[in-house]
Amino acid sequence: MSRIIAVCAMVFLLSGCSQKAAFEELADGVCTSAQEKLVAAHISSQIDAIAKEDWKLAYSYASPVFRSNVEIDQFAYIIGAQYGMLIDNQGYEFNGCTIANQKITQQVAVTSNSSVTDLTYILSVQKGLLGVDSATASEAKLEA
Repeated sequence: MSRIIAVCAMVFLLSGCSQKAAFEELADGVCTSAQEKLVAAHISSQIDAIAKEDWKLAYSYASPVFRSNVEIDQFAYIIGAQYGMLIDNQGYEFNGCTIANQKITQQVAVTSNSSVTDLTYILSVQKGLLGVDSATASEAKLEA
């Protein structure tokens, strides 16, 4: 049992190190492959937690700046009131990932109730770690 815990701890530490290295320098332009994978994993983890309505876990993927301005109860309310497609999602797809002015922008298409909603996520990096600053939804489109 202690070996399993040690292996899990090592994986956690190594993933944190790889995330830190991937975001040490945020050059404007298209995200690198490593950055894209880490951004997608971060957003996926938050969306999956939201779908389970695990507000504490979902909130933990928000940036420190977001968490300093929005309490967890407010976060849960906002998601329920404006981002229900994340709770009821039937899948999501990652599109363009870009960096500008030390911010990462990731496009995500979320399928829910026979429609697709495009979300624009803005993420920041603080002390080498990603955090979601915001997600803005565009008008939902019906699936063909």
